[in-house]
Amino acid sequence: MSFLTTYPVNDFGPAMKGMVIGGLGIFHVFLAQFAIGGGMLMAYFQWLAMTGREPRAREVLDSYFKYLILVSFVTGALTGVAMWFTSIQISPTTIGQMVDVFHWVWATEWLFFWVEVIAGYAFYRWGKLLSDRARLTLLLIYSVSGYGSLFWINGILSWQLTPGDWVQTRSLWVGFFNQTFWPSLLYRTIACMVIAGLVAAVVVNTMTSLERETRTRLIHHAARFMLPILAMPVIGLWFLAALPEDSRGWVMGGSIAMTMFLNLAVGASALIGGYVVVGLWKQRLTINGATATLLLALAFGASAGGEFVREGARKPYTIREVLYSNAIGEDEVEHLRKVGCTTRDPYPLLEPYPTAQLTLGARTFRNQCGICHTMAGVNALEHLMGSWTIEQQRMNVAKLQWTKGFMPPFAGTAEELEALVQLVRWEHAKRPPNFPESHDPKVLAEIERWLEEAGPRPASEPRPLLATEAR
Repeated sequence: MSFLTTYPVNDFGPAMKGMVIGGLGIFHVFLAQFAIGGGMLMAYFQWLAMTGREPRAREVLDSYFKYLILVSFVTGALTGVAMWFTSIQISPTTIGQMVDVFHWVWATEWLFFWVEVIAGYAFYRWGKLLSDRARLTLLLIYSVSGYGSLFWINGILSWQLTPGDWVQTRSLWVGFFNQTFWPSLLYRTIACMVIAGLVAAVVVNTMTSLERETRTRLIHHAARFMLPILAMPVIGLWFLAALPEDSRGWVMGGSIAMTMFLNLAVGASALIGGYVVVGLWKQRLTINGATATLLLALAFGASAGGEFVREGARKPYTIREVLYSNAIGEDEVEHLRKVGCTTRDPYPLLEPYPTAQLTLGARTFRNQCGICHTMAGVNALEHLMGSWTIEQQRMNVAKLQWTKGFMPPFAGTAEELEALVQLVRWEHAKRPPNFPESHDPKVLAEIERWLEEAGPRPASEPRPLLATEAR
């Protein structure tokens, strides 16, 4: 499978491209999960009102829905469009591959989304005029269509991490119902319900017309809705066990950043679960708006940590066994080491460089590193490798996947690698106007040897022993 088309991509200056799309993605996912869980909670509260189990539930439901419309249908929709906009600017190859494989799944998801929008606006416009049974029917349509949207999106996102036998069979359903599909779907389902329940606690506290006892009772109903949080540890362990061995290694200590964010997600979820189960449900404590908002902020932190881990666990891939995180295909590395990664790049640079070699280095950086790194901003190469000796820089980049196991192999010529090293050194020297070029044939031959020793495969695959090591 070839991905040799190069697309123009935007540069965000000192901001890492992954940080831009990651920050936006976390915010969008949190809003989307609120919308999905909110639909289920509203149907639950409508049922409470219809059956006489909670006479004030309908009043809360109508107030809750106003927040759902404002946050989900407006902010959520805008961030959803922004996600597509930034994705096609940062990694169009990845998005193109996802759409190519799952175009009918995307179309199905959009049908569910449109049903959700239509049902939601119908309830917003006519909900107060409908009978209880009609209201429940409309809310169930809204809830089921929203959850259907989650179902289809979850299959695509989990496929990126664990495509499994799809890599060989190219079967749509083999890729869709992959090994992390069910644990991630169940985990997201519980997250949706918890977020929706915490928002309900905030909304109830804004309704000053309700007596304190009534607010406590309503929040207790929301706590019952959140009780599936008790299953989160088991489902989390299931998800962890379903991960490929190298991905599990990153989150279990192989990458300190991923381990830290995993601990953030687990710790925040434990605090929320403890308060919901022991405080709100068991002891029926009264919770004020400030505490409810704090718990909701913890839920956002847990979601952020979980999304960071989900994205990071794919390293060095953006689509496992198919496409590396720098949008270079796994089967392209050997070819690009012969012809170069810059020969397919027709786009001009944003700034001039004092030498042809530094210009080549800037193009190499753009094609090899620019998706995940900056040169002198966030996650900058100048900070990561600028202080290394020149020999370290050359060898560590040539053997990149063995230098850091979550990095893809270098996919370019020895000349491009040397140009990248010289660019980093120029940046580290504070961009002097005069900078010598380096074209020593012995150096290039040494880089070629290191590239050959490293091989074109990722670190997750066993490295063949060198002749010297075999002895």
